[in-house]
Amino acid sequence: MAKRSKARRRALEILFEAEQRGISPEQVLKTRTEKGDLVANEYVGEILTGVTERQERIDELLSTYARGWTVERMPRVDLMALRIGTWEILYNEEIPDGVAVAEAMALVRQLSTEESPKFVNGVLGRIQQLKSTLE
Repeated sequence: MAKRSKARRRALEILFEAEQRGISPEQVLKTRTEKGDLVANEYVGEILTGVTERQERIDELLSTYARGWTVERMPRVDLMALRIGTWEILYNEEIPDGVAVAEAMALVRQLSTEESPKFVNGVLGRIQQLKSTLE
């Protein structure tokens, strides 16, 4: 698994745990690295910071473009992958949009339901199409 792919998976796990425990992703990262439970590269922190700083806008976009789904109803793993993918598409110029979509789909393919890749692809594909009007 590529370095950034691992970072995305670790970031998803941290975002998921933080939401479940009601604490900040940075706190989860700090605790897990201090305990030696987790080795995280720089990109994990970059994702966590980016998603956290822009979560309100990201969630607003997800609510708008996930037809028939609210953020509250989305499977949590799918939501975390969508947040990461949306952040990469809109705010990380180093990652090609197609890679962001493919990586988000790969995460949910591994960690979520059979329908999740299609759902994630549809939502992120729409955000990718409208990117120039959303920035």
